[in-house]
Amino acid sequence: MSQQMNRAALTALYLDQVRKSGASPDELTGGVAESDDVLLNLFYPGMPYLSRPVFIDAAERDRLHADTETVRGLLVSLPERLYDGDYAAFARDAGATDYQIEALSASRGNPVSPQARADLYEDATGFKLMEFNMGSALGGMEIADVCRAMLRHPLLAGFAAEYGLGYHDTQRDQVANMLAGTGFAAGDGPVVAVADWPSSYQSRLGPYMHQLAQRWRAYGLDAHACHIGELKASGGRVWLAGRAVDIVARMFLLDYLLEPGAAELMDPVLAAAGRGEVAMFTPLDTELYGSKAAIAMLSDEHNRHLFTPAERGSIDRIVPWTRMVVPGPVTLEDGRTADLLDYAIDQQDDLVLKPTLRWGGQQVLPGWHRDTGAALWREQLTAAAGAPYVLQRRIRPVPDLFPGPGGAPQSWIVAWGLYTAASGYGGIITRAGTVESGLAVLNVSAGARVGCCLETQA
Repeated sequence: MSQQMNRAALTALYLDQVRKSGASPDELTGGVAESDDVLLNLFYPGMPYLSRPVFIDAAERDRLHADTETVRGLLVSLPERLYDGDYAAFARDAGATDYQIEALSASRGNPVSPQARADLYEDATGFKLMEFNMGSALGGMEIADVCRAMLRHPLLAGFAAEYGLGYHDTQRDQVANMLAGTGFAAGDGPVVAVADWPSSYQSRLGPYMHQLAQRWRAYGLDAHACHIGELKASGGRVWLAGRAVDIVARMFLLDYLLEPGAAELMDPVLAAAGRGEVAMFTPLDTELYGSKAAIAMLSDEHNRHLFTPAERGSIDRIVPWTRMVVPGPVTLEDGRTADLLDYAIDQQDDLVLKPTLRWGGQQVLPGWHRDTGAALWREQLTAAAGAPYVLQRRIRPVPDLFPGPGGAPQSWIVAWGLYTAASGYGGIITRAGTVESGLAVLNVSAGARVGCCLETQA
């Protein structure tokens, strides 16, 4: 009979079993990096993987999901709560510019899709939110492939069976979210255009998009990969190579709307969606609610009166102090007031500077990093003042242990990505780097590894 245990106990027990077995970290990954069944290997060739899954018990998982889902709902509510429904004003303050604002205003979901990923660190007090990624272009939703591949190793398979561990199929949720958000039922077999941006599709992600479409066909969608420029609107429908498209699955980020020619590519599709000739998953607005400026709006003490005590509880538990880089007085967590720029210069080791609408760690400047000298920090703060940037309190993550070379456990810093879905909790992906690596931003291009999560069943 399986035993229900918490995360710390499960981790300690598994590491002990690994030590006794003598299995190497490379062996424990179960050949994930070489597996044709792991779709992430096409998304990022040479993807490096962690030597074990993280573990989480059902009670902790449900508490964390409840807080992240509350915060997600609050982010989505900001145009109404703070801007009296003026979405364009919210979009500008969230960091959107130029054609982005026009396109966002023309492509709004009602209701906003719940498909999102909260990226969190765990510090000494619990999980803290670094950022929220929302919409259809979320990375890592194929992470169940990694769980399946790692469970081929008999050591992990036996451990999972003994303690009743399973995993959530996030990609199944991805398909269910799409159907729920576009009004189709599971048996309808809608024609889906899996649409990337031309530059991304042609230079890198085309092969991945075709395999993703094939995977979705196994879930009952008539899915076909393309870039947005291949879609043609005519005769009351949107077409892809002679097929009438029911759903445009948008797999590109808002950044691409700033490229030259973006309006010519997007306007025909947006107009067709506005006329009800095709559904888009997700509409463009979904992504904007994950702006770091929106997180600053939740963190700002001037807005606390807009939230219920329960909502403030979730904010206080997982949202770190976050403020727009606006010169002038700012209120700190303890109620004291300080000049923002003076405070940021004085507290460089405890703050990180982030653009509001960039992803994947782009242009993030950690004040504490060895390469961030005082002169560079001051220079970048000055340049960011009044621009779409936030300052966020540094999260000091608690290291976690993973099997290391020679059998000795190795300390890693883990970023947890918790997905939300139409059905509720949507699974977990992790990225991690060793403590010794000193990685300030955990992304694969910087050397982080990717991992999955096994969880006890409720």
